[in-house]
Amino acid sequence: MKTKIRCGWCEKDDLYRNYHDNEWGNPVYDDETLFEFLLLETFQAGLSWYTILSKRPNFKKAFDNFDYKKIAQYDEDKVQQLMQDAGIIRNQLKIRGTVSNAKAFMEVQKEFGSFSKYIWGFVGGKPIDNQIQTLSDIKATTPLSDAISKDLKKRGFKFVGSTVVYAHMQATGMVNDHVADCWRKNNHP
Repeated sequence: MKTKIRCGWCEKDDLYRNYHDNEWGNPVYDDETLFEFLLLETFQAGLSWYTILSKRPNFKKAFDNFDYKKIAQYDEDKVQQLMQDAGIIRNQLKIRGTVSNAKAFMEVQKEFGSFSKYIWGFVGGKPIDNQIQTLSDIKATTPLSDAISKDLKKRGFKFVGSTVVYAHMQATGMVNDHVADCWRKNNHP
């Protein structure tokens, strides 16, 4: 039986392989999933994606199934409750930033009709297919992630530096950064 060739970063364990094989780089156009990734990547800032991915079920429970409408309504009591939740990253600035981001997310929806229309507008509605040969070809930021980061910050989003934005672009399929010999390179749903 032939083993699938994957991007080297995901070979740590089954959690990473499953994420790579079933989610990473799949184009995401629904606002709920886009917000979920935005929330998770907000908490990733300064940490490994593996840490966040392993805590994803805890984040889902703690943050009301990633429901941005509920999160936008969180009060001080809820923030303090989240600060006591050992299953998530207990960073007060990131928790408060998530509440702020939920509000900004809904403002973008009002202006553009959906967050998806807004964010995908930066790439013309379809993924950019980067021609990645090896993992070392993958960049942490690009001029486009710089521009999106700047625009998100202008709209009141927190923890959306260019590196976080580029990770979001990769996760949600705005860019295809699978390496050339990865079985997923040309096999997206």
